[in-house]
Amino acid sequence: MMATVDDGPLHQPTLDTHAAWHDVRIEAVGSDPETAAAELSAFYSGHDWAVVTTDRPFSYRYSAVGDGDVTLRRLQFSGGLRGTVPPTDDYIVQWLTTGAGNPDVLQDRVPVVLDVPMLFPTAREFVVEYADHDQRLVHMSRRLVHEVADELFHTGPVSDLGIDHLHPLDPAAVARWRSSLHLLSRELREGPSGRDGGRSGALLRAALSRAVVVAFLRMYPPRAVALPASVFLPRRERLRAAVEYIHEHITEPLRVADIALAAGFSVRATQEAFQHSIGRSPLHYLQHIRLHRVRLDLQHAGPGTSSVREVAQRWGFEHLGRFSAAYRVAFGEYPHTTLRR
Repeated sequence: MMATVDDGPLHQPTLDTHAAWHDVRIEAVGSDPETAAAELSAFYSGHDWAVVTTDRPFSYRYSAVGDGDVTLRRLQFSGGLRGTVPPTDDYIVQWLTTGAGNPDVLQDRVPVVLDVPMLFPTAREFVVEYADHDQRLVHMSRRLVHEVADELFHTGPVSDLGIDHLHPLDPAAVARWRSSLHLLSRELREGPSGRDGGRSGALLRAALSRAVVVAFLRMYPPRAVALPASVFLPRRERLRAAVEYIHEHITEPLRVADIALAAGFSVRATQEAFQHSIGRSPLHYLQHIRLHRVRLDLQHAGPGTSSVREVAQRWGFEHLGRFSAAYRVAFGEYPHTTLRR
C-alpha cells in the first residue's frame, strides 16, 4: 500500500493561504452526485465533469494536506466519475488502492494498476474516468520540481523537462518514493504544534517535501538537454550565463552579439569560450538545443495534433529542408519518422 495522508480527519477543513508556509488543508465530504461533480471539478479547474451512481450508495470524500509546493491528497469515491482536466503547472502522481480507472481515456488509454504510481499528463488536457475507487495523489509545484531537477541533472532554466509520464518505473525508485511519502505524511499528521513557533517544523517539512520531489525525479527522470558540465567549473560564471540565456530565449532569433551581451563577453570571446569549453559555436549550440526540443515535442505529439512543420517553426526553424537534414544527422532518422512512431 502507498503511504500518504492519514485516514483520520484533517487538522482543519480549509485552504489557509495566510499560514507561514501557505498551508493547504482541504476536506470536501458529501452524498450528492451533482455537488460532488461541481466540487471536484473546481479543485482541478476542470470542465464537463459528470458523476453516475453504481449499485453502491453514493458518497465521496476529498482531502488534501500540505503546502504550495507539495500536497498529499485522497479521493474516496463510491460511484462513477468522468471529467476533463486542463493543462496545469503541477506535476501530479496518482495511484488507486481500490477500484478501477483510466487517467487518460482519449489518448493514452492505459488503465491504472492497483498500488502502482502513474503520472498525469498535466502538460496537456486529458480526460479521467474512475469508478468506486480510493485514490491517492501527490501534487508537486512546477517551481520546486524544476529547481530540484536543475540541482540533480543541471537542466537549467528550461520550460519543459521532457518527462515521459508513461516511463516504466524502476522498483527501487518506487520504493524510495514510498519511503519519502511516508516521512512527509507522518510530519503532516503531527503538524507544527509543539515546536518552537512552528519554525523548525516548517524547515523539516520543506526538507521532506524536497525529498519527495527528489524521489519523484528518480522515478521519472527528465529528458531535457542538460547544461554542459563545463559551465559548472570554477570561473565559468560568464559562460554559464551565456548558456542559460540561450535556454531562456531559445525560440527567439538570437545573434551571437545578443548572447555575448548577456554574458558580459565580447563576440570573439564568446565564440572562443563556447568552442573551447563546449566544442560548438554559440549558434551551433543553439541549434543543438532546438533540435532536442523539437524531438521531445514530436515524441509527445498526439495523433493528428501536430505537423513536423508546426513543431519545427515553434522552435525557430524556418527552412524545413535544412531542418530535416540537421535532424537526421543528430538523431539518425527524419522528423516525420519520430512523429509517426
